[in-house]
Amino acid sequence: MNQPAQPPQRRPAQAADRAIVAAQLGRAPRAMRAVAHRCDCGLPDVVQTDPQLADGTPFPTLYYLTCPRAAAAVSRLEAAGVMREMTERLATDNDLRTAYRWAHESYLRDRDALGELDSDASAGGMPERVKCLHALVAHALAVGPGVNPLGDEALAEIPPWWRNGPCVSAEHEGSESHVAAPAGGDDSG
Repeated sequence: MNQPAQPPQRRPAQAADRAIVAAQLGRAPRAMRAVAHRCDCGLPDVVQTDPQLADGTPFPTLYYLTCPRAAAAVSRLEAAGVMREMTERLATDNDLRTAYRWAHESYLRDRDALGELDSDASAGGMPERVKCLHALVAHALAVGPGVNPLGDEALAEIPPWWRNGPCVSAEHEGSESHVAAPAGGDDSG
């Protein structure tokens, strides 16, 4: 398990990244703080969010998977029953359970460094079960390999979602960002 001394310092989200993420999601992103990971195509695929929405509502999901192709690939794993299998393994594999609990604690430390929620809810069902692979994959991408074992496993199972190019097209002219969603190409992987 890798344990960073402190959460990585991320540059605040820029207008161009916000526009790309809005195109990916089909709506304006909520509580977007920074880009936490970029796809091999160069576009954001995971964003870091503030622990509270603008109105003060708690928002415990620190890392959010935004790329529609990556999300579709993860959804296929969920539909195939991978979450159930992972949850069953958590019940019998002490090393996995310990590593997954550590991932949960790391997630809470990173989120609480941005603002405490007075809650031990993290994301994806951590630390007891697997409820959302999207959250676990987003966490694994944002913090790198070796922190979230089940996020790492899920990432290893999905094909490269960027292989057909960017999921949305982004053209930049001057300081304005023009984004058209989604870009052509097969989104099956």
